[in-house]
Amino acid sequence: MPISFGRNPRTRIPLLVLGMLALVFGLLAGLARLGIAVPASGAQLAGLHGALLVCGFFGTVISLERAVALGDSWTYLAPAASGAGGIALVAGAPPVAAQYLFILAATLLVAGSIRVVLRQCALFTVMLGAGALAWLAGCLVWLSTGAVSAAVPWWLSFLVLTIAAERLELTRLMPVRPASRPLFIAISLTILAGAVGSAFSSTLGLGALGAGMFALALWLLRYDIARRNLHLDGLARFIAWCLLGGYAWLALGGALALAGAFVPGAPLRDAAIHATTLGFVFSMVFGHAPIIFPAIVQVRIPYLRAFYLPLLALHASLLVRIIGNVWERMAIQQVGAIANALVLALFVATMLGSVLHGRRKRRG
Repeated sequence: MPISFGRNPRTRIPLLVLGMLALVFGLLAGLARLGIAVPASGAQLAGLHGALLVCGFFGTVISLERAVALGDSWTYLAPAASGAGGIALVAGAPPVAAQYLFILAATLLVAGSIRVVLRQCALFTVMLGAGALAWLAGCLVWLSTGAVSAAVPWWLSFLVLTIAAERLELTRLMPVRPASRPLFIAISLTILAGAVGSAFSSTLGLGALGAGMFALALWLLRYDIARRNLHLDGLARFIAWCLLGGYAWLALGGALALAGAFVPGAPLRDAAIHATTLGFVFSMVFGHAPIIFPAIVQVRIPYLRAFYLPLLALHASLLVRIIGNVWERMAIQQVGAIANALVLALFVATMLGSVLHGRRKRRG
């Protein structure tokens, strides 16, 4: 890999494309899991839905964001490996090939996280490292057991802790509150303990994971700057609404998990998992995309009021899906799932529309 790789934003675009391909096929695989007719290329990946989205998409995007922040050429090997792992799954390669690529990517992300801690030793950088370790642990569990479901608690911890650590960084702008950091540490340890415990007792371990997630949602609602930013205008207010909506979904996912919904085969498992991933994680994506993607590819994404359309559609479609799950009406659940996929397409179209609008405005 050339020494200058990654320093030119154009060289990062192929890595981002790999992540987006994993997202597309992961969504198709998710629809297939609910019995919805999709192209054969997506249907055959139904059992790999979680691996494609967590490792192929989020692993690539998060690793790419971390590589841009660090600026070292070797760190771009992480998103390259995770993106290649997603493509390996899509191409029908033996799962073990993708597993080793994801393990390599996670290991490199851990190494990059250690580099971050050495540069700035703070609670949020340590927790970013803990999130990366959770991703690596999940990949190793998947390799050793061959079951994606066994890796899910670790992968959820990876996403939740990574987002929580990034929000923790911004609490430095708030007045010092002595209880906030000890509480954050205790909550994070509960989440990690739940992931570890899930290997020994699904009920207790996954219940602890849910308790930690529920507590984290309350912590974020109490200590994050989102509520303060509701009084601002434009993009800052939009991000605040994304965050607060996401925290509400995280609380719901945690509460359902605390009641046993994360246990494989539980009636409300789909509701609990997707309240966390779609409701919480993708709300964070919607809110931070206008900031993160310009930093990665050096393309301006000006704020538009239209940003609220996919956000509201995300909440509405997820609510329909969860109602279908609670009422045990598969047809309603399928409608919600299809709408979920269309919402993500709408979000991408909205971001692209913002870029084109900004370019036309500058030319004018």
